[in-house]
Amino acid sequence: MQIDIKTSAVQQIRQTFSHVARRLGADKPASRYQEATLELQPEDNFHYRPLWEPEFALYDKGRTAIQMSDWYAFKDPRQYYYGTYTIARARQQDAMEKNIEFVSKRRLLSDLPDDAKAKIAALMVPLRHVEWAANTNNCFVTGYGWGTAITQATMFHSMDRLGIAQYLSRIGLMLDGNQGTSLEEGKARWLDDPVWQDLRRVVEDTMVIKDWFETYVAQNVVLDGLLYPLVYHHIDPHFSAQYGAGLGMLNEFASGWFDESNRWVDATLKTAASESSENAALLGQWIAAWRTRVLAALRPIAVQALGAAPAESALSVIVETFDARVAKQGVVVSQTAAEVTHA
Repeated sequence: MQIDIKTSAVQQIRQTFSHVARRLGADKPASRYQEATLELQPEDNFHYRPLWEPEFALYDKGRTAIQMSDWYAFKDPRQYYYGTYTIARARQQDAMEKNIEFVSKRRLLSDLPDDAKAKIAALMVPLRHVEWAANTNNCFVTGYGWGTAITQATMFHSMDRLGIAQYLSRIGLMLDGNQGTSLEEGKARWLDDPVWQDLRRVVEDTMVIKDWFETYVAQNVVLDGLLYPLVYHHIDPHFSAQYGAGLGMLNEFASGWFDESNRWVDATLKTAASESSENAALLGQWIAAWRTRVLAALRPIAVQALGAAPAESALSVIVETFDARVAKQGVVVSQTAAEVTHA
């Protein structure tokens, strides 16, 4: 008996969903990221206008001064949709848990001298309030922004900030032996310590911006773009050189996350700026205004952590790098680095 094995190819009738095909073309296969992103913004059949802002529809392009001919022009270079995002973060969470276990088991923080623990807690623990505000700001952008290409990514970004706040809280708990005193003291510093009050005012002011794209710029471009290099590229190495590698291991996610998220932040900024000269000019004005305030707010923190001369040197490097990064995206900021640094 002879058996002939044959295969049959089944031709797909459609390559993707119809709403994606209308944008990409019927014969072009779509990636999972494209299927989870394109043409998903609700546009029709809203039941009511918001009672608190009846001049706007529930989802309204007019909520920002930034104008785009196509709001789906924004792309996330990381290609994050729910599946890829959660898989990536789960792996990073596993790595961080191993770091935390290593630091805890070998008492790399808990065995430090009391003055060293106090200095680390004084800087790191209040930052969890900054992260909570970043979570709130990105939730605001998600709620009022237009286009899934942006709001999907800002929701992921929002949850990342909550995770970083939790890591900072765990640093405080490891410093005080899980008593919670570091967290209470960190809150008191955030509310009352003069070193933190300028930054607190800036953070609180970002939370009442009406234009959601300006919120995005103030938080994700300017505040993060200046704060993270100071804390994780200058202060963290300075502390690690003095007190060992324990703190650096606990800050590994935040440091790596900043480099990763910058790819998306820069791509969003570049797309908006390249749309029109009006967009680029407005973005430059927003960045210049917030950059001046953020740098002034960071100066006392930098001086407390690094000393006066090293702090000025660090801030000079940070603002020079920041300006070059922003210029690369097609946004010109009017003030020079020297003017801002010595304002």
